[in-house]
Amino acid sequence: MDLNYGFLIEKTGKKLKQELQKRFQENGKDITVDQWVILLELKKFHLLSQVELAEKTFKDAPTVTRIIDLLIKKELVIKTSSEDDRRKFMVSLSEKGKQEVEILLPIVQKFRIKGWFGLTENDGIALQRILNKIITNIQHGH
Repeated sequence: MDLNYGFLIEKTGKKLKQELQKRFQENGKDITVDQWVILLELKKFHLLSQVELAEKTFKDAPTVTRIIDLLIKKELVIKTSSEDDRRKFMVSLSEKGKQEVEILLPIVQKFRIKGWFGLTENDGIALQRILNKIITNIQHGH
């Protein structure tokens, strides 16, 4: 079987990112998909360290630091020193950031409905199982 799954996965990921970025721009939102991913994780977990954000978003620490700095300038996130370790910073959504996430969520949900059109629940379950299997194989050297 000589199928280039890696290329197809990468192509799909890039296309999803490009099209979602286009939706943000069409809606007058000055936000990148990478910034959106950080905002969404903060909505889910409320308060995370930069290291935790990097792990949860599969981004390297310098990239996450740059994104956080941009989000701070946009007044969407707040960075505070950790109570446990003054060298460690914790990040959370500001009130403005919480409002922005609520505005962006319907844009993302509408985009997902379009992208997932025609797929069944079983398709989604199978895709998730397959992608998780690939990740597991890579992590464990199979």
